Amino acid sequence: MAPPEVHHLFHHPIADHSFSADRQTLAVARENNVDVYQKTGSKFQLKDELTGHDKTVTGVDIAPNSGKIVTCSQDRNAYVWEPSPQGWKPTLVLLRINRAATCVRWAPSETKFAVGSGARLIPVCYFEEEDNWWVSKHLKKPIRSTITTVAWHPNSVLLAAGSTDGHARVFSSFVKGVDARPEPSAWGERLPFNTVCGEFMNNTAGWIHSVAFSPSGNALAFAAHDSSLTVVYPSAPEQPPRAVVSITTQLLPFKSLIWSSEDEIIAAGFDCEAYRLQGGEQGWQLAGSLESKGRPGIQDHREESAMNMFKHMDLKGKATDDTKLKTVHQNTISTLRAFEEGAGTVRKISTSGVDGRVVVWTL
Repeated sequence: MAPPEVHHLFHHPIADHSFSADRQTLAVARENNVDVYQKTGSKFQLKDELTGHDKTVTGVDIAPNSGKIVTCSQDRNAYVWEPSPQGWKPTLVLLRINRAATCVRWAPSETKFAVGSGARLIPVCYFEEEDNWWVSKHLKKPIRSTITTVAWHPNSVLLAAGSTDGHARVFSSFVKGVDARPEPSAWGERLPFNTVCGEFMNNTAGWIHSVAFSPSGNALAFAAHDSSLTVVYPSAPEQPPRAVVSITTQLLPFKSLIWSSEDEIIAAGFDCEAYRLQGGEQGWQLAGSLESKGRPGIQDHREESAMNMFKHMDLKGKATDDTKLKTVHQNTISTLRAFEEGAGTVRKISTSGVDGRVVVWTL
């Protein structure tokens, strides 16, 4: 496996990151701004700062085809930034929320995007040609708490959302005049706006940190704060799912997950490293870390460091300064993104986290 590409951008937490389709532009949410980096050689150079929000930016997403950037923040606003010869031009989006926005993602069709919020609703935003602005319709029922994560189905109509009430839900976000009628699927056939196509919970009702549809859209995975990962396989509209497979791990909770193929999920979070999970309807299991730490000799190294520690305590009265982690990321990984895809599988992923690093991994 090729070694990961590590870009240490700054010493601030990265709330979210997104690469452009050609992977030459990187947008990073840092405090109240979004930093836009351009690739020069093997490094990323800061090229632009998008300043419009006056509180922490919580989400950023670059649309692959149009190159528009959408950002959302705790100031309850979202902006769509369009590239122009004079720089990035922002357009305010009418979200109509009274609490912080928590996350944002473009639909694959790029005609709309969804914003998670603490206002117990999800604005689905689309462009209204007549008035020349972005407006929103609200997904409300039966949400009872803060939305922490959203993810789109490949058909751009179904939207998965996870929230702090321990539920992962699948909604229809069909907007007349914006969306084409979707093909019938296991999630539903007739899908008016705000139809709840599925509502799932993990065993302990832990907060949901991340949701993701499989590449075909026929399965939904979600990670919760009880260190579990659950995969749901729907059977037919209005019917209980064919299978719900839940795996509890001995790891710290996952903050973000992504399907690399129909039978593999990559998940990362508070353990500061990314893990592979593999399986299907019969069951899922943890297949190991993306980092090759499980190589022979690691145990001897551990014992030796324990010996060193006591030696130092004996000599200097204090243990060695062992603050550097043995992982590539030095703190929680907050976002996983597909970096390069081909033939229905993800070949490379990118991760960003609290340590101010963006890392590109080859799977």
